[in-house]
Amino acid sequence: MKIKKILVSQPEPADLEKSPYKNLVTKYGVDITFFKFFEVVGLTVSEFRKSRIHLTEYTAVIFNSKNSIDHFFRLAKELREVIPDSMKYFCTSEAIAHYLQNYIQYRKRKIFFGNQYFSELIEILSKHREEKFLFPCSDEKQTEYTKMLDKAKFKYTKATMYTSVPRDLTQFNLKDFDVVCLFSPIGVRSLLQSFPNVADENITIAAFGPSTHAALKAAGIKLSIAAPTKASPSMAMAIENYINGKGQDEAVITRPSALKKDSAHKGTVASSGATKKPKSVFANKAKYKQLQEERKAQAAARRAERLAAKEAQIRAEAGAAGKVE
Repeated sequence: MKIKKILVSQPEPADLEKSPYKNLVTKYGVDITFFKFFEVVGLTVSEFRKSRIHLTEYTAVIFNSKNSIDHFFRLAKELREVIPDSMKYFCTSEAIAHYLQNYIQYRKRKIFFGNQYFSELIEILSKHREEKFLFPCSDEKQTEYTKMLDKAKFKYTKATMYTSVPRDLTQFNLKDFDVVCLFSPIGVRSLLQSFPNVADENITIAAFGPSTHAALKAAGIKLSIAAPTKASPSMAMAIENYINGKGQDEAVITRPSALKKDSAHKGTVASSGATKKPKSVFANKAKYKQLQEERKAQAAARRAERLAAKEAQIRAEAGAAGKVE
């Protein structure tokens, strides 16, 4: 399919040469317009205080975006709360983790991150269930992230620190674009606010992420280009495959291995007729601590055995040397 113009609902990259969209421009001659479909507005101190959340009461923070980092440290400064050096940070990706350097000294011992998907971070969080988690986020009631945290039975506090406000898009004529790329439910809402009849327009819609796909479906808008998929892990690659006439494969919804195991065991009936549900050791804090203590005791016993054997060897060698003399 011939695609000449694309509207991308994101800010223009600082360096297009290093952007994943460069190939679309150079190889296919595509004209790309970048425009963020919404604005992020931070809550004021008085608004945040209504939540009665005290940042220093938590031992770990979960970050899924640079916005959440900016507003967490902004509010901490405005509230005059000093974030302790012992605070642990869990980030969706390495890029988000490195962004923390704008606010704190980067130390690997207290910063953890996944490769790309939030589900990968869930697996890392499972090893730190004893922490008291804070999740800075927008005012959306429930997202794919909170659903994953709830399903994995994490104890965390959702802290609304900013809100997303749709921008006016009527400066654009959608018919001038062959493809419109969306990356979040708020982007879909912004599109609908400016163009209520967009579902009736003959426009190719591309969308990234299951929550964005769901928002389009709820709005009755046809999704033509989905990402991420196995064949198209990025939006730029999904568009390129579409241009080349390659069929769309199923969207990838990466799930934590813990949840996969639960799904695998669903429907497995025990002799009593009840459904078996494997329970992770980490879900029980007391059992987890007991297991850790047992492991420490076993390690100490092994060290004592090695030390005793070494001392016996030294005594034997000393005795042999005395006999020779």
